[in-house]
Amino acid sequence: MKKLTLLLLCLCTFTFAQKNFYDFKMKTIDGKDFDFSQLKGKKVMIVNTASQCGYTPQYEQLQEVYKKYGGDKFVILGFPANNFLSQEPGTDAEIKDFCTKNYAVTFPMFSKISVKGKKINSLYQWLTEKKLNNVSDATVGWNFNKFLIDENGNWVKWYASSTLPDNDEIIKWIIGEKSK
Repeated sequence: MKKLTLLLLCLCTFTFAQKNFYDFKMKTIDGKDFDFSQLKGKKVMIVNTASQCGYTPQYEQLQEVYKKYGGDKFVILGFPANNFLSQEPGTDAEIKDFCTKNYAVTFPMFSKISVKGKKINSLYQWLTEKKLNNVSDATVGWNFNKFLIDENGNWVKWYASSTLPDNDEIIKWIIGEKSK
């Protein structure tokens, strides 16, 4: 009986550790539930954002990339976070207003979360820990990190803040062209 209990405990732990990208459910910036399973078949770029950061102008490139490539095959998901020098102090409503007025953002934005530390959101825990995503560890060192997820929900690549959203390598990945 003890062996069976131990086996079941191990299986439950393994199943928890193998959480799939499509298992996540998050709140949009409007407070609505968003089930990641609706992203099946799409490539996804996930970006932690902030309104008062030196990288904030990347919202413009993010919106341009989304306008050009977004739709049935690709989506950008923005996750405001206040983890770096309090550069995202606003409420969800204030963040949405800022993004709309200043950058005409139309890609999905989500409720403010923590992307590192003791209160790290489970999505960002999955994105940054190899033991969860089965590919690589990544460090979110500042705002506007980019994570690429393929159309099957697999973690593909991570880019630091300094990599622009319209970087050639990212665009080639979006359109399915091999990088050299």
